[in-house]
Amino acid sequence: MTAVASSPGSVAWSTPIDRDAPIYVAGHKGLVGSAIWRALGAAGFTRVIGRTSSQLDLRDRGAVFDFFAEHTPTNLVLAAAKVGGIMANSTYPVDFISTNLQIQVNVLDAALEHGVERLLFLGSSCIYPKLAPQPIKEEYLLTGPLEPTNDAYAIAKIAGILQIQSVRKQYGLPWISAMPTNLYGPGDNFSPQGAHVLPALIRRFEGARLDDVDVVTNWGTGSPRREFLHVDDMAAACLHLLDHFDGPQQVNVGTGEDQTIEEIAGMVAEEVGYRGRIEWDASKPDGTPRKLLDVGTLQASGWKPTIGLREGIASTVAWYRENIDSVRER
Repeated sequence: MTAVASSPGSVAWSTPIDRDAPIYVAGHKGLVGSAIWRALGAAGFTRVIGRTSSQLDLRDRGAVFDFFAEHTPTNLVLAAAKVGGIMANSTYPVDFISTNLQIQVNVLDAALEHGVERLLFLGSSCIYPKLAPQPIKEEYLLTGPLEPTNDAYAIAKIAGILQIQSVRKQYGLPWISAMPTNLYGPGDNFSPQGAHVLPALIRRFEGARLDDVDVVTNWGTGSPRREFLHVDDMAAACLHLLDHFDGPQQVNVGTGEDQTIEEIAGMVAEEVGYRGRIEWDASKPDGTPRKLLDVGTLQASGWKPTIGLREGIASTVAWYRENIDSVRER
């Protein structure tokens, strides 16, 4: 595969990656990984490789290296990670930094040793400073303190970005990083302790509707602003970047639009049909006041999202209702 120059610090691929070359999706059963798996299948990839955590523990360095030696993937998407909402991140910071660092170092080292040519590392928008100027540009990384409620997770992801940049610098490989905004959609984690804000709201309001609850109380003030991207759009962006982008700096992936948490809660309540009162517990943390990504780099590469927020919430509510028995067990 060859590349042609586009702008300083980045290049654009002249041809898409080979659909018949083996590509490993680490974390293919998670929210993002499963969406990428679907996108690769729809795009005609014929040799997509995946392993569940019970089949391959990515914290086990020896097992990871043995897997790469056996399957020798040419391309790789690293979507495996331990993730969670504010409560989980605040309560178990050691788990989030240790587990994610182990996964990243093992997979990236093995990929380097066994000749993976094209690799996409997925991080999170929490890598940016808590009070970064809005919208957040890629160059704001490491310019200020992180949000304390998820700094351990953020540090792990920042380490991943730096490892990708180091591989590019030392070995010249065209590995890249993508930093998505808040994601949601089919396959999300709806558990009471581990869910992010949008699936948590869906679970809460749907449960309140089913139980005929008069009042739903949400964490915080409802005033923070958040950007949400449907996971199928995220998967499409990942494939687009693999096919068309190369550069050392992480690429923001989002919609470029945001809403308050209160507005999001109202949309979810409306979609599930909840008609009770919505209240807010200001004694609980809000997290970062605003987190809107500047998506100029992604748009300049030729990609934009196609799934609107209300449409995406509606389809996610439908998926949750169809799978409610299994997701409540997570």
